[in-house]
Amino acid sequence: LIGFLYGWSFFAVIQTGTIAAVGVAFGKFAAYLVPSLGDQNILYEIGAFKLKAAQLVSIATIILLTFSFGPYFLIMFGNFTPWQMFGLICLSGFSLAGVGFSVSHDALHGAYSKNTKINKLLGLTFPLIGVSDYLWKIKHNVMHHTFTNIYEKDEDLSVTKFLRMTPVAPHKPIHRIQHVLAFFAYSLLSVGWVFLFDFKKIFSHISSKGSPYSGLPKAELLKIAAFKIFYLIYALALPLIFLPLAWWQVLGGFIAMHLITGFTITIIFQLAHIVEGLEYPEPEEGAIDNAWVVHQMETTANFAVNNKFITWFVGGLNFQVEHHLFPKICSIHYSAISKIVAKTAEEHGIRYHTEHSFWGAIASHYRILRKYSKPNAQMIDTEKDLAEQLQMA
Repeated sequence: LIGFLYGWSFFAVIQTGTIAAVGVAFGKFAAYLVPSLGDQNILYEIGAFKLKAAQLVSIATIILLTFSFGPYFLIMFGNFTPWQMFGLICLSGFSLAGVGFSVSHDALHGAYSKNTKINKLLGLTFPLIGVSDYLWKIKHNVMHHTFTNIYEKDEDLSVTKFLRMTPVAPHKPIHRIQHVLAFFAYSLLSVGWVFLFDFKKIFSHISSKGSPYSGLPKAELLKIAAFKIFYLIYALALPLIFLPLAWWQVLGGFIAMHLITGFTITIIFQLAHIVEGLEYPEPEEGAIDNAWVVHQMETTANFAVNNKFITWFVGGLNFQVEHHLFPKICSIHYSAISKIVAKTAEEHGIRYHTEHSFWGAIASHYRILRKYSKPNAQMIDTEKDLAEQLQMA
């Protein structure tokens, strides 16, 4: 679980600007921080009862994997009514989102364990639900973490063409009702990954040499095809063949599971980058003005940091600022790290974005969607501008 600073390597590529002191401060911070974090840290203690970081992560993994895949076996081999099966599959959909946050995400960042074999093994939880881990790592680890909130680079700003997530994006008539459509669109993410997005990236690799997905190995293509076929067989074909249900009931359960998974995953990541007070830089000639550290803090926000359940369920990803600064550190440590990050940011005059309430973050995200639904919407740059906008609302 001992992390190293994945992001510092980008300093050779991205302009550091004039705020090098911030980078030095965080570098010193990291020099003390990283060696002190590991799977032997005591994170939970009541009297003689103690749990280390590795034990807490393992317990969360077991619980989430059980509630994700356990319902499938209960449905296939148990004796339940259709409505009971529907409840089980909805539980599976919600739990799969938790696996995506707490297990898959950390593993694919190489942060779940210091053992690379364990990371690779748990990273297969993505292909097991029909999503390519290889393509996701390019989209998320490379593009999103390097070009956070930069239009046409960060793919998270382009969930779909009928949503406008940044004032830089051109306005279309459909955007006028995006604050109504958005939350339904978020539900389609999981279905999209299984049936659409991976294939679009593969065809992009074939048709464009300049694509970030170019150079896709043939072995990965075979792996993607094999896992998608395997997923559709066990998740759809076998239930259609063996369950005493009509085809539309099986298909309805399959879609419901994906809608729940997709919505849960998308809304969590949107609250980290598409809320009030964050920036959407427009790099000139391919270079970012600010230091990489500053760029991450200006484009990322924490939320619900005092909510124990949310912190557990999303694997600490409500501490997104810390995740973007230290993506190679296991997310279970982010809560402890956040106090030092906030202090360091304050010392150097960098705003540390935090929305303490989950519903407050939802409301902020909704206001951003509504704001950018208008053609003349501009970015909110400062706390003063934000206060003025809230007074006018």
